[in-house]
Amino acid sequence: MTRLINMWSGPRNVSTAMMYSWRERADTSVWDEPMYGHYLVVTGVDHPGRDEILAHVLTDADEILAEMEFGIVPTPIRFFKNMAHHLIGFDPTVVDRFDNFLLTRDPRDMLPSLAKGLGRAPVMRDTGFDVQVDIVERDLARGRRPIVVDSRTLLDNPQSVLTRLCERLEIPWDPAMLAWDSGPKPEDGIWGPHWYDRLHQTTGFEPYAPKTDPFPEDLEELYAACAPLYRRLTEYAIEG
Repeated sequence: MTRLINMWSGPRNVSTAMMYSWRERADTSVWDEPMYGHYLVVTGVDHPGRDEILAHVLTDADEILAEMEFGIVPTPIRFFKNMAHHLIGFDPTVVDRFDNFLLTRDPRDMLPSLAKGLGRAPVMRDTGFDVQVDIVERDLARGRRPIVVDSRTLLDNPQSVLTRLCERLEIPWDPAMLAWDSGPKPEDGIWGPHWYDRLHQTTGFEPYAPKTDPFPEDLEELYAACAPLYRRLTEYAIEG
């Protein structure tokens, strides 16, 4: 039986690097943001490359879930890189069908990067923090201890964090997760050229580098709303 591991990330959280890391495991196949097309349809939100994305991906919720759960893959583990906010429009119980963990990032670092990528000021719906906290609360209500990875801790201590993540997911640690070849990957979503150029120059997790630009004033209100949600997530973050 294929093991289904679902990462619910916020945007601009080194989520694609995490997907590349899992891609290096010999026992794992990866899928880049399977719910993205559905999110674009149900929200009507304008994202870079929207029309091209919708022409290339599944958009029906039932079809997406069927492929995620029952699609034939050649490996014992299937890893899904999902954005938490892409759950909008799905029944929240779908998270119960997978082995889940969350990837988060300090909104002080994330929000300016997201605004640049979107080409506009983001709103809470773009960040996924609220949905991530909902997933945490759902885990707790079902008697499960949430698994959360903080991106800065990951970048500071990739081997330690990934080893502990594998332990929490009850799978063997694989040192191959620490490095990958540079360049695009066959599993990259059609949106890769817009979002992944910088990542394609990497061959592993790069050390955290603090931002030097002033935090944009027009993002302060959103930051104030995101900060307590981020703190709630980090209560369950894996230590480095």
